[in-house]
Amino acid sequence: MIGYAFTGSFCTLSHSLAALRRLRADGADVLPIFSNSVFSTDTRFWRAEEFATAVRALCDREIIHSIVDAEPLGPATPLEALVIAPCTGNTLAKIAGGITDTPVTMAAKAHLREDRPLLLALSSNDSMSANLANISKLLLRKQVFFVPMRQDDPERKPHSLVADFTFISDCLTAALCGKQLRPLFL
Repeated sequence: MIGYAFTGSFCTLSHSLAALRRLRADGADVLPIFSNSVFSTDTRFWRAEEFATAVRALCDREIIHSIVDAEPLGPATPLEALVIAPCTGNTLAKIAGGITDTPVTMAAKAHLREDRPLLLALSSNDSMSANLANISKLLLRKQVFFVPMRQDDPERKPHSLVADFTFISDCLTAALCGKQLRPLFL
């Protein structure tokens, strides 16, 4: 089973949902995990309940959306891999710093303690400023992999990076073999 977590980069949720659809079409058994904000925040991109309904129907599973329910995703409920797509800069920083105060960061902590692959599809406006050190820190960590990323708007958002969600399936395959898909920056 693959864990698939969504965090609050709301403008990329549709891209992530498309990647999840591809994984399911390829036969992946997926356990969905939501951050608090994705589970409860209505935005101009999605109403929270509408997005949750779409993910539940696609995965045919209930969504993990509490820290208590995410904690067993290590030894008690092992996952082959955990994908966080999108992974916000906030979530990235928390994982890099060992902070587990959301369902997604708890799932990541529980999962990593079993030395299984964690795949991050970054989407953050501060990736090449405040979060650059966190990217570097996690690039050095065993079993943490990144989906290739690019600047989405270098003129108006010069520090922003966003993963290319179309690579998630290939990156997951590589991560399960212990490899980082390259190039990392597109």
